Amino acid sequence: MDNKKVAIDARMIGMSGIGTYIQNLMSAGIYDIALGRADEIKKYSDVSEIIDYDVKIYGIKEQLKFPYRSLKKMKPDILHIPHYNVPIFYRGRMFVTIHDLTHLVLPEILPNKFAYIYAWVMLWIACHKAEKIFTVSENTKKDILRYYKIDPNKIVVTYNGVDLERFRKKDFEEYSYLYEKYLIPKNKKILMYVGNLKPHKNLKRLLEAFSQIEQKENSVLILVGKAFDNHDVSKYEEECGIKDKVIHTGMVSDEELVDFYNLADLFVFPSLYEGFGLPPLEAMACGTPVACSNSSSLPEVVGDAAVMFDPLKINEIISAINKILKDKVAMDKYIENGYLKCNKFKWEQSIHLTNQEIANSKF
Repeated sequence: MDNKKVAIDARMIGMSGIGTYIQNLMSAGIYDIALGRADEIKKYSDVSEIIDYDVKIYGIKEQLKFPYRSLKKMKPDILHIPHYNVPIFYRGRMFVTIHDLTHLVLPEILPNKFAYIYAWVMLWIACHKAEKIFTVSENTKKDILRYYKIDPNKIVVTYNGVDLERFRKKDFEEYSYLYEKYLIPKNKKILMYVGNLKPHKNLKRLLEAFSQIEQKENSVLILVGKAFDNHDVSKYEEECGIKDKVIHTGMVSDEELVDFYNLADLFVFPSLYEGFGLPPLEAMACGTPVACSNSSSLPEVVGDAAVMFDPLKINEIISAINKILKDKVAMDKYIENGYLKCNKFKWEQSIHLTNQEIANSKF
């Protein structure tokens, strides 16, 4: 890297979404110093120096307890912050990744006005302190420029990628164990959602739509993710009359996630806003057709490889699901297009662009 010493805040490495981004960059050997928990970081990287920094994200504490002195002693040329929660008192050179502007675009999902002000201020600081801003879609770049007056040339779009060695079509025998382990009824159409219960994920509309699809009696909906350990939507499922048709898996292993994608007849992603949106591409890589919303970055990412719908219109979600489940020709077309689409998003490209920007930075 032209002898540049590069550090990264790796506290989120074990999470989904941003964690996947950090994992792939770190495994490529871009960084010399990592901030975070050594036990987590070492799972994905053999980075030479680790600074212990185990403070919860999004708050005053992470600013006060940021390891300013320890980092200064190691003299990094660049600090990469992979989200907008930058250390506001850091005086060194800094690159930042802004994945999305969900908190600004959809302020109604925030708990209070202070949360909006905090997000706006931190994003402003990130945009102005950073020498370079990485983002994961043209849509997010457009959103950044809509909210903040900065030089567009400062922003570099580095798309997320899909690990095609991991996310792949499997033989039935490799994933059939899921039926027994998760008490999934056989001979039913399986719809699947992966994610959390945050309001912008729009899960309630998915549940209402599922309750009205043509093949409701012959289908089940599987909700995969840590958020469903507590069954926080079970009351709404009762109201929709589908409680016996919805299966909560809770958190699953990396291998089981791939197996669930293979098991599903249809992957549905009704999100109102995504900076990129990896799950639809992961499903496509496993040979599963996708129905997803036409909001934010999703049209840019999935294109003609998915049936798209307005996530605010339940009748459109229902129509998209019905279209794929009852039309084998359409299903096969979307599966084929999905395989082609996945090959356009590779982590190697994101890693190359990140490396290039760091190497080209002037001192």
